[in-house]
Amino acid sequence: MQIDLIQEARRQAEICNACRYCEGYCSVFPSLHSERAFSDGDITQLANLCHNCRGCYYACQYTAPHEFDLNLPKALAEVRRDSWESFAWPQPLARRFHTHGGAIAMALVVGFAVLFWVIRAIGSSGGEGFYAVLSHNAMVAIFAPAFMLPLFSIAIGLRRYWNAVGGTPVQLADLKVAVERAATMRDLAAGHGEGCNFEDEDRFSQARRHIHQAIMYGFLLCFASTSVATILHYGFGLQAPYGFWSLPKLFGVSGGILLTVGCGAMVMLKQKSDPDLGDKSAWSGDIGFILLLGFVGLSGLVLYAFGATPLMPALLAIHLGSVLTFFVLTPFTKMAHGFYRLAALVRDAQRKRGL
Repeated sequence: MQIDLIQEARRQAEICNACRYCEGYCSVFPSLHSERAFSDGDITQLANLCHNCRGCYYACQYTAPHEFDLNLPKALAEVRRDSWESFAWPQPLARRFHTHGGAIAMALVVGFAVLFWVIRAIGSSGGEGFYAVLSHNAMVAIFAPAFMLPLFSIAIGLRRYWNAVGGTPVQLADLKVAVERAATMRDLAAGHGEGCNFEDEDRFSQARRHIHQAIMYGFLLCFASTSVATILHYGFGLQAPYGFWSLPKLFGVSGGILLTVGCGAMVMLKQKSDPDLGDKSAWSGDIGFILLLGFVGLSGLVLYAFGATPLMPALLAIHLGSVLTFFVLTPFTKMAHGFYRLAALVRDAQRKRGL
């Protein structure tokens, strides 16, 4: 990890620890105030607890032009991004994506879409719907490794993170607390439940919290759609295509809408935010990931709308290309932050139990 980023975050954390004005703002400050000195692992943990709501910055009396020049949201954002890059496996891919994310995502989507278009000749002659273009076995052969390998990569990164922050064996109670906090996005409601100051200085808003929830639950619904379809296919012998009122379609369409709307709203929200309170070097990666995830949802909806037309093979290639790109890049994009954030919340639950 970059020592200069850790040292600057430590300097600011020590000043915040002496001040304690922001003690009730979010999860960061109770954790910060529980320490007298901060190891590199402590700073990494604080950085991954931070949701960049920015309330502490606008409440702080020691921001520029004060000589202390505090900007804790930025300092923690830089450490947070550096931690994801440092713990990622393989590491060089993570650093490259955060600086050239948009271009990398677009190139892979186009490349994979062309690949699917070229190999469409292996589609099963007797298949229905999408399987008439690309057989079920071919899809499984392509996407099963593309799903499992990123999970393996994320597992390596999380293990490195857990060792760095001094995590102990996880108990079910700690995991339950962490999942509840993540599901409700409690830390995006700030200490007083009024929301955060992400997009408009000292005006509180719940917009970022609701947009995050739309994206998260949209993704989970899309994942549920694929999972249910897999169970129906292998467990009950019910093969696609499925009708609109089937669970795979209901989950998939509603999830696609939430993803598309949520990601579009997030891009607009980030355009309103002050870039000096975040990690400027990760801007391309952040926007590239949001647009990629939104495009996955949008291309899926367009494919569903025009799935019975001659456009279907081309639309299927584009959609599958975007999905495969998302899977391949997951360990190196901001998607990984969900896993690290959950791990940080579990570690914070352990801290509250004195571990």
